[in-house]
Parts: sequence; structure tokens; C-alpha cells
Amino acid sequence: MKRIAVISVHGCPVVQAGLKDAGGMNVYVLETARVLSARGLQVDIFTRHHDPLDPMIIHLTPGARAIHLPSGPPSTDKSGVYDLLPEFTRQVAGYAQAWGLEYDLVVSHYWLSGLVGMELSALWDVPHSTSFHTLAEVKRRALPGEDEHPMRHESETRIAQSVDQVIVWTEHEYQTMVDLYGTSPDRIEIIPPGVDSSRFAPASQAESRAELNLNGEKVLLYVGRLERLKGIDTLFKAVAQLDHPDGIRLYVAGGSRGAPGMRRLLCLARDLGIRHKVKFLGSIPQERLKTYYNAADICVLPSYYESFGFAALEAAACGKPVVASRVGGLTTVVKDGETGFLVNWRCPGLFVERLELLLRNDELRTEMGAAARLHAQTLTWENAADRLIDAYSQVIAGGIASEPAETDLLQSSSIGP
Repeated sequence: MKRIAVISVHGCPVVQAGLKDAGGMNVYVLETARVLSARGLQVDIFTRHHDPLDPMIIHLTPGARAIHLPSGPPSTDKSGVYDLLPEFTRQVAGYAQAWGLEYDLVVSHYWLSGLVGMELSALWDVPHSTSFHTLAEVKRRALPGEDEHPMRHESETRIAQSVDQVIVWTEHEYQTMVDLYGTSPDRIEIIPPGVDSSRFAPASQAESRAELNLNGEKVLLYVGRLERLKGIDTLFKAVAQLDHPDGIRLYVAGGSRGAPGMRRLLCLARDLGIRHKVKFLGSIPQERLKTYYNAADICVLPSYYESFGFAALEAAACGKPVVASRVGGLTTVVKDGETGFLVNWRCPGLFVERLELLLRNDELRTEMGAAARLHAQTLTWENAADRLIDAYSQVIAGGIASEPAETDLLQSSSIGP
């Protein structure tokens, strides 16, 4: 295996996580490209041209690059990408043909990219490995009423049942693919993501707080997108109930100022009487996030659903305990009672109970933080890369096992215009 084509239609690896439609998937695509290229693979990441200022090609490492291809207006968000898939597929195929590129494997991320990956796999006669990152049916069960594209569940099911390989991150996701999507177990590989434990590492809390001009208050930290699925409403309600003599401040890292999600949460904070306790930071670059993790006392993730929970792992790598919902991949990252606490129900009172316990016990926070760091060091990008290479090599050696694609994005208008 020498060259792989990574399809990430709406998840450009150079977009800062925490902004709209950008999160853990963007981090995953970037970090896996880096570690795979360091092992000698050539990695081409094909993504939509989403910013007029971005060049067509951005070299990430000597062996990995992001290739931006025009497909509709750059400003189109994730909800409008489905209709652009035929054009994007033609652009990728045309680029590879123009430059005489031959790939050993197609790797796709998210269902939109999975549809493109199916077509390119058939066109190039190479196997296709996919990762879904989030799944419509799991999201629907976690938070009923969430808007999803009408073709998403059907598309995910078709991809899951026909692709050569599905990379999942946890045992929970493995079981979901088998039980809800009918994926053959022998096509699934469980390979957890990782964390850069040299970038995200413990540092002096006093120095980190001084750098951020923080006072003596206890600091809670949330990192992630500002969408309802993340359960931030529950966190705000919990903060409103906390009673601590030294005072509490919640820092919210993610989103962009003026965006609907932030405006909604600002109103909620005012309604709950905690506006003075909440500071919205907006999206923070990865290289700066470590300072906020180290300045914090506790990281909190009250999500309704998380396929993994990168923020929880980054906080753990910085030696911070995490209080999180007992959902999805968070159960892999947080060891309940050892590296933090998992809350069974998204009830503010249960979060208050665990947060109060940690806030009032400095020794417990220190012990859990040290255990969190040790656990995080077992989940590295280097370990993930070794296992991904083995999995990719196996599916290449085994040939293509998938059924022919039922749609042809290159030649028909069966998906989109």
C-alpha cells in the first residue's frame, strides 16, 4: 500500500475545530493523515473548496496534502452538500485522471463522503474503508426531533451493508453497526482514535491561569460545538445550582460570535441568572487549547451522544478529571470513579452532585487527573496509525468485497441535480 485517497467532503482538515460543522472529525482526518504519512504512505485528502482564500493544495506533511476541489458555492454548509456530491465526485475523478494518480484504497469520512467513496471505489477498482463518525439513527434516539437530511439514514444503511470495511472507535459503535445497520461483523474493525500526548500534557495551573488572566475562582471548561446535541443546556442548569464558597466560572470554548447557537446560549445564561459566571471563548486553536485545559479544574461534557469525545481525551491528557454523560465513546475515554465521573442521566442535579464532589476535594481532583493522564497515554495517534495500517493492508489484500454501488454519481442524477 503506497497511496490512499481520503474523501472528506465537508470536513476539511485545516478548518479549526469548534466552528460550525467542524469538530472531532476534522481533527481525526488531520492527525491520521500526519501519522500515516510519517509511516511512508502518500495521503491525498479530497475536500470541497469552502473558502475563496484557500489554495487548491495545502501540504500538511511531506507525504500528506489537502486538495480543495470546486463543487458549488464555497459558502454552502453541510446541509446543502448532498446536492453537490455528483459534481464533487466528478472533480475528484477528473483530478486523479489529469495527474495520473492511482490509489490503493479509498477512505471516506461521514455518510456524505461514503457515497462518493462508493463511486470512486467502483471506478478505480479498489477497496473502500469508511468511518461514519456520527450516525443518524443513534442521534435520533438520543435526541428526538433533531433535523437530519431525509436521505441520511437510507444512505448510511446502504454504505454500511456494502462497503469493504468500517472503522469504528468503540465496542458501542461496533454493536450499533451490527444491530441497527446490518453490517457484517467481519467487515468491522475497532480502532480508537488518539491524542497528541506531547501537545496535550500537564502544565502548571498557576502559570496557565496567569497567562489567561484568571482569578481565584474554580474553573469548569466545556470544549465543543454549540449545538443542542452537546447538552450544554444541562450544563448551564447545573452551574445555576452549584454552591461553592470560592465562586465558579464556566468557560465555553467553541462556536463563533453572533452564530445562532451562541445567541441561544447567551439568552439561556441570562434567563438562569448565570450570565456573569459564563465566559464564551469562541473557537480556540488546538495549540492554545492546552492552556485552557491546564487552567481548568474540571472538564464537563454533558452530551446526548458522542461517537468518541476528543475534548474529554485532550483534557485527560492534560491531567484533568472529566465529568461526562454515560453515552457512546465517552465511556471509553472516561473511567467512571477513576479518571472522572460518568452521569447516567442528563439531569442537572446529577451533574451538580459530581461537580460539587470534585470542586470541594482538591486531593480527589489531583488523583483523578493523574489517572486520566495515564489512561490518555494508552490512546495515542501512533497506536491508531499502526492499527489502521494493518486494517487497510488486510482489506487491500482481501480484494473488493462490496456490492456494486446502486447509484452512479459520475454519470447520473440519481443523487442531487
